[in-house]
Amino acid sequence: MASDRLRVIGAAVLWLAAGAVARAAGPSARAWVGAAVLALAGLGLAWPLSRRPAPLAATPEAPPSADSHRLAVLQAQLEHLPVAAWVQVDERLLPLSSRARRLEAPGGVRDHAALRALLRGAMHSGPVVLDTERGSERWQLRRQPLALDGQAQNLLVLVPLEHELETESLLAWQQLVQVLTHEIMNSLTPIKSLSQTAQVLLSEPGAEGELRLALDAIAQRAESLSTFVRTYRRVSQWPAPEMAPVDLRELFARLQQAVGPGWAARGGEATFELASPSLRLQADEGQLEQALLALLNNAEQATADVAAPRLWVQARQGRGGRLQISVRDNGPGVPAGLERQIFLPFFSAREGGQGIGLTVVRQLVNGMGGRVRHVRPLEGGAAFVLSF
Repeated sequence: MASDRLRVIGAAVLWLAAGAVARAAGPSARAWVGAAVLALAGLGLAWPLSRRPAPLAATPEAPPSADSHRLAVLQAQLEHLPVAAWVQVDERLLPLSSRARRLEAPGGVRDHAALRALLRGAMHSGPVVLDTERGSERWQLRRQPLALDGQAQNLLVLVPLEHELETESLLAWQQLVQVLTHEIMNSLTPIKSLSQTAQVLLSEPGAEGELRLALDAIAQRAESLSTFVRTYRRVSQWPAPEMAPVDLRELFARLQQAVGPGWAARGGEATFELASPSLRLQADEGQLEQALLALLNNAEQATADVAAPRLWVQARQGRGGRLQISVRDNGPGVPAGLERQIFLPFFSAREGGQGIGLTVVRQLVNGMGGRVRHVRPLEGGAAFVLSF
């Protein structure tokens, strides 16, 4: 840069000198030649500068567009999804989230090829078990076919279930153990006390009558405990369902004939409604009828003290094409805070209840691929919804 400045100064001096000589030259040709020589010398000195390209002005970077910003935000959100997600294009599997990359990285699954084969071969959504470095883990696989830019793709998502299932299982076992302990101790405590009383009576003359009463009481409590164990075994050992199409109109007609007169005799009414007379369900008809009869029996007991008892049984197509059967009554409803416990074996919110009806209902419905849940209607009472 310093040499360029010297060239400019030198050329300017030579051109000034040429101008001065030209003004003083007058008609002298020699003087004009000297002026021309000085001008040419200045031009030669400045010529290299004229051949250099002019420096380009720095162009400011254009600010990122709104679309590119949204794309960057979307990529960051996908990266931090709490599930393992891939997109399948032809045979290629492209991870979309860090959870998917961690699952394929060291410390994730033991066999990466088996994981990719599982994902590529998945035709339906459902539960899967992965062999990871932490042991066998249960996941839920969700598959969603897509068509983007005319190209068929599959969105594959693995949702972790192990921690949630272990927590729910532990809670269920704790609650079940509490119920079983309560029921068993209710029988064992008096048996122990009566046995001690019988031992004392053996040494007392003339106490045969009291001894016989004590032994009879022990026998009754032992029979009660035996009945409890038999009931628990029956609840936990239902046969596998035999699935077949079930005509709900015929099923509802049989149930109406079975329970309708009893409700009418109590001054009430039992209503059975079908959203469409052609509704059919793939289920085990006998087990489905058993589950509904258990719910109808619960509704009858819940409305025992109601002046005008009402029962509503409805079947309709719900969202997503799922068939729903609801059983609702106008009784006092399930006490607040007991909604989760009512499905536990031998738990009953009613005095003297056995606590197996809803357990049987849930086991039968789950065995047929359905789900049962309690709903608290705005009009009061209790409602149970079976979804298939």
